[in-house]
Amino acid sequence: MLFHLLSENKNLKGHVSDLNSDLVLSYVTIRDHLDALLKSLQKHSDNYFSDSQNYYYSVRESNPKSQIEKVSRLLFLNRTCFNGLYRVNSKGKFNVPLGRYSNPNIVQEENLRSVNQFLNQNKISIKCQDFSSTVEKAKKGDFVYFDPPYQPVSKTANFTSYTNSSFHFNDFKRLAKISNQLSKKGVNVLLSNSSSKQVLEMFAGKYWEIIKIEVNRAINSDSNKRTGHFELLIKNY
Repeated sequence: MLFHLLSENKNLKGHVSDLNSDLVLSYVTIRDHLDALLKSLQKHSDNYFSDSQNYYYSVRESNPKSQIEKVSRLLFLNRTCFNGLYRVNSKGKFNVPLGRYSNPNIVQEENLRSVNQFLNQNKISIKCQDFSSTVEKAKKGDFVYFDPPYQPVSKTANFTSYTNSSFHFNDFKRLAKISNQLSKKGVNVLLSNSSSKQVLEMFAGKYWEIIKIEVNRAINSDSNKRTGHFELLIKNY
C-alpha cells in the first residue's frame, strides 16, 4: 500500500509503523545503509548455495548483534524459508522451516535499490509503535490503512504470531473503536482482515462498507486448500 501510494504521489507525506521491530529496522536499514546490507546478503547467498540445509538452520538459530547483520538475517530467512512465512514463538524466536527452492534470489538488489530510492525521496517517518500512537494526530481528510494480523476463521487458523506478544481479540476491538473515532473526525479509513463473523460484527456500524474478495492461500501445505478463501476490505469512504 505504501509503495503504491508513493508511486502515485511523489510529494506524499506519511507515517508508517509496526510493532515488529525486526521489520521496522529492516526498512530503516534499507533506507540508510543499503550498500552494506547488500554485501552481507551476498555472503548469505554464497554460503546458502554451498550447503543450503545446514546453513539455513545455522542462520535461523543465530542472534546477530549489529544492525546490518540483523536485517540481513531477516531478509535471508524470508527468501529461503517455507513460502516466505514470518512466524515467531512465544520467546520471539523465528521457527519456520527451510523452504524448497532450487534457485532463490537472496540478494534482490534491484528491488532493494528501488525501495531505498522511494524512502529517501519522500517524507515518510518509520516507527516501531502501537497503531493507536501512529494515528493520534490524524485529521479530517487524511488516509489511514490498517493491516493487523488476521482474526482466525476457525480453531486451527489462529495465526497471530507475528510478534512474540501476538495480537488478540481485545486488540482488534481496540482497533475497531479507534477506527470509529477516526471516522467521526472525517478521516478516511481502510482496513483489511479475514472474513470472520467477529470482524463482520465489529464493523457493522453506519460508517462502514464491507467488500468481500476471493483470495488464494499460498502457505497451505495442501495445494487443494489454497483456493476458495475470502478476505474483507472495510472502508468508510
